[in-house]
Amino acid sequence: MMADNIEHVISYWVVFQKFQSPALGGFAILSHWLPFLLFSVASGALADRFDPRRVIQAGMGLFITASLGWGYFFVTDTLQMWQAMVLLVIHGCAGVLWQTPNQMLLYDVVGGKDLESAVRLNAMARYLGILIGPAVGGVILLALGPAHGIMLNTIFYLPLVLWLMKAPYGPKFRKGTPPPRRAVRGLADIVTTMRDVRPHRVIVSMTLLAGAASFFVGNAYSSQMPGFAGDLGHGDPGVAYSSLLAADAAGAMAAGLALEGRGLLPPRPRTAVLLAISWCAALTAFALSRSYTLALLFLFAAGFLELSFSAMAQSLVQLNAPMEMRGRVIGLFNMASLGLRAFSGISVGLVGSLIGIHWSLALSALATMTVAGGLLALR
Repeated sequence: MMADNIEHVISYWVVFQKFQSPALGGFAILSHWLPFLLFSVASGALADRFDPRRVIQAGMGLFITASLGWGYFFVTDTLQMWQAMVLLVIHGCAGVLWQTPNQMLLYDVVGGKDLESAVRLNAMARYLGILIGPAVGGVILLALGPAHGIMLNTIFYLPLVLWLMKAPYGPKFRKGTPPPRRAVRGLADIVTTMRDVRPHRVIVSMTLLAGAASFFVGNAYSSQMPGFAGDLGHGDPGVAYSSLLAADAAGAMAAGLALEGRGLLPPRPRTAVLLAISWCAALTAFALSRSYTLALLFLFAAGFLELSFSAMAQSLVQLNAPMEMRGRVIGLFNMASLGLRAFSGISVGLVGSLIGIHWSLALSALATMTVAGGLLALR
């Protein structure tokens, strides 16, 4: 995740300097999240049929290909807009190929008993990569320049690639009779998987919960943080912006440490929904706050609650997923929790340009709270 974010820092900076195209910036967001919407279930189906270790390695290979591609065009100074778009799509597809198989492999490593802990630690690692990736990317960019810096970034993917070559996990090491191997049908697997999980109410409810949070809010408020920092009017806008982002990430890290250290909040659907409702309340309070100090506190609480409910929802899906379609079920959950983020820019960003980002975020959080309240009313 650090290398993923380093590539974002370097490539986005060069692309902005060269083209200064808001449309290309928007395409970068779509190319990052739309592959999760279209191909997460297919990625899970691949991990069901083949060794998830090899699918993850294929994703790492695409990440390395994208970085090498950027490096070549930076060195030769021949980058064109269509080439940048192709590399952005490759990078987005790489994320799909490693995200779902990675979660499948967690179950092989720790089993059902420690799965919630593993999911939470994995989420902490993701937030840590998101937190330090931009900082490391900025240092590399200043020290080596964009061309050599993006080439260096390829090395950060290699430890995982090499470890997976002989990691003692995966289908060959599972006990019992292996489930039947199903053909991978691409987009058709989405409809099939939806039909297959319909009797599994916990999976359905947690997928709907994650999908609502992703569709209405997602991570769109992060891109609006400069506007929030400016409106709160607390000293240097740059420092205020960085502090607001850090408060959200710090809350997530604190949740992982607190929940791991105390063993609190065993995974239950009702608990996950209540945590999601509390997350919506914290975001609404942040959006409507006019105090910088209170905004920091509400964002810290939002980060804490987001990791808590999202990790719990993912754990419940994995624990209840039938073994014969575990990959496809996790892929469906990722399609909802990650792929639908492509539309959160409309609810928070586009609507924000009409009614203001404070009210657009508050209304988006309240819409998510409504869905969560509906799920809470069900048995």
